Amino acid sequence: MQYFQHRFDSVQDYLHHRPPYLMVEEIESIEGDRIETAKVVSENLEFLKGHFPGAPVFPGAMMQEFLTQSAGILIAANYNPMEDYRTSDPDFNLYALGVLVKVERARYRRFARPGDRMRAEVRLLESIGTLFEFSGRIRIEQNEIMSIRFTLANIESVDLNGSA
Repeated sequence: MQYFQHRFDSVQDYLHHRPPYLMVEEIESIEGDRIETAKVVSENLEFLKGHFPGAPVFPGAMMQEFLTQSAGILIAANYNPMEDYRTSDPDFNLYALGVLVKVERARYRRFARPGDRMRAEVRLLESIGTLFEFSGRIRIEQNEIMSIRFTLANIESVDLNGSA
């Protein structure tokens, strides 16, 4: 399969995700098979009110999503099977990029709380056809709070939206 490289101006140019589900706020760097992104945990996130009342912490599942969205940006930038790629028109694209298909070795070491700036570091370990295996970690300052290995796939859009 031929892949095309794309460099865009904003996070939303790479991903179909939109607020409130868009986790990545800033792309710090994309270099080869690595990406670094950032997100500040806002006290205004709706789900923090219930996770947990009086002691809000950023959910582990959302940390995982932050890492998979970061990997999705890397796929859209460097491993995109579409020469013309538009996130503003998902019906236009033949492929849905970076669909989560496997998670392994997820380890949570610390909490992320309102005001914390999380930095994601994601590295592509292997790509075979439309499958991409990654390792990722999240840090707050110098402290690693999460690490994970996971696999994403580029799938046909009709499989995602149920049009087939």
